[in-house]
Amino acid sequence: MDRAEAVSEVPERVKRHRLPTRLWHWVNAVTVIVMLMSGLMIFNAHPRLYWGEYGANADPAWLQVSATADRGFLTIGSATIETTGVLGLWEDEHGIVRRRAFPSWATIPSSYSLAAGRRWHLAFAWLLALGLIAFLITSLFNRHIQRDLLPRRHELRPASIWHEIKQHARLRFPAGEAAFRYNSLQKLSYFGVIGVLLPLVILTGLTMSPALNAAWPWMLDLFGGRQSARSIHFICAMLIAAFILVHLAMVVLAGPINEIRSMITGWYRIPPARKP
Repeated sequence: MDRAEAVSEVPERVKRHRLPTRLWHWVNAVTVIVMLMSGLMIFNAHPRLYWGEYGANADPAWLQVSATADRGFLTIGSATIETTGVLGLWEDEHGIVRRRAFPSWATIPSSYSLAAGRRWHLAFAWLLALGLIAFLITSLFNRHIQRDLLPRRHELRPASIWHEIKQHARLRFPAGEAAFRYNSLQKLSYFGVIGVLLPLVILTGLTMSPALNAAWPWMLDLFGGRQSARSIHFICAMLIAAFILVHLAMVVLAGPINEIRSMITGWYRIPPARKP
């Protein structure tokens, strides 16, 4: 069979996403966004992060968002970045100057309320945890994880990863038969979020609960104290937010209609193979 005949046999459409994957994707999209925004409201109550078991205003923080009379600042370690108008000090929709870490458009609720932020956060935390458990169990049984998400040994080679990075930088996305499956960068990013970041977010969130500290004190030892758990929780949340932004950018660049339709109906239209 010559190359032209092989290319002609590539189907026009394939069933790319099963129903459990599509349901979990959209429920999780709403859940994660609500948790990120409500988490920023909780962070506004004490915009400082520490390592160890203890943390208060007098203790050295490795990250903090602060403000003076007319400027806002983000401090990470010994580096300080002015963030006036974005973080620390900003104007609300009525033109009133506010001195809080994150602006109202980025938080749930938009007006300051630690209690409401916690209620939103904890309510959707149950959706996140139970949804992740259901997805993992279902994906293990239908072999979605083993077949589609786990990188193969050859895909972990530096040369293979570097090749995919260069292809993405040139906006040369998989086409033809290569579009049937996830590439190495997709597998690494999806597995990193599903298998590492989301479980860490859930476990560190549990570690910050005083009631669970009494029931499971070993979790404090696992993460090095409640303040370390809070720092890890925040870092993982920011990495998930970064993943979402990159993911949305890739969807737009790769063809939003085809990508979104495949996550709604399951059917993916195969981009035609490039001419050699």
